[in-house]
Amino acid sequence: MNGKLTAKNFRLVDSSMGIGARLIRIVAVALAATLPLFAQDAALQEKMAAVKQAMAANAQMLHQYQWIETTQLTLKGDPKPPTQDSCQYGPDGTVQKTPIGPPPEQPSGGRLKERIIEKKEAEMKEYMGEVKGLLGMYLPPDPQKMEQAKQAGNVSINPVPGAVNLIFINYAQQGDRMTLTFDTNAHKITSVNVNTYMGETKDAVTLQVQMASLPDGTNYAQQTILNATAKQLVVTTTNSNYQKLGGY
Repeated sequence: MNGKLTAKNFRLVDSSMGIGARLIRIVAVALAATLPLFAQDAALQEKMAAVKQAMAANAQMLHQYQWIETTQLTLKGDPKPPTQDSCQYGPDGTVQKTPIGPPPEQPSGGRLKERIIEKKEAEMKEYMGEVKGLLGMYLPPDPQKMEQAKQAGNVSINPVPGAVNLIFINYAQQGDRMTLTFDTNAHKITSVNVNTYMGETKDAVTLQVQMASLPDGTNYAQQTILNATAKQLVVTTTNSNYQKLGGY
């Protein structure tokens, strides 16, 4: 009360100073722990922006081309005759496919055998439709889905020599995983690897995509290998013979 620093007041001041020092230490520790997270988030944001920009520019270049898609099915270790389609982008931005080559051979034998073969072919056609739908969920990678995964905290970054891996979980289906490898020097996606499933989680499916570049730098999916373990089915898709459309 008289302004003198009594022993009691000294203890109070000392205690206050001690609390302040502890608070400073707590804040310092919190900042030390938070700064790397900020740096990692900034790096992730930067790399995702670069990937999206590269994909957008590359999509415009791909629209200038037509190409041949060769599909090879291997069922239970037995390779089926490959099929080919002439492909190009339509006005709506989707790939339009026109079958080329001779039509598939008609089954020989009695009517019962023909019906059995027709039933199996119908089942395979239905399953291949599901395969096509599954592929469309991951290829090409969707910038909107990528951003949604980031907002949900489902993206991590793993730098490797000359590139970075962007790892997405729960990207298109709960429990899936997609790894996108981006060449930081060439600013191109070099590969996409997916672990997902068809319908049920027990019907595991892996997807491996190897990218390549045309002479003008256009990036494209050179080969896609889909392995549906439960069905013992391997679908290998190879894209080749790229030619610019008239008018480009």
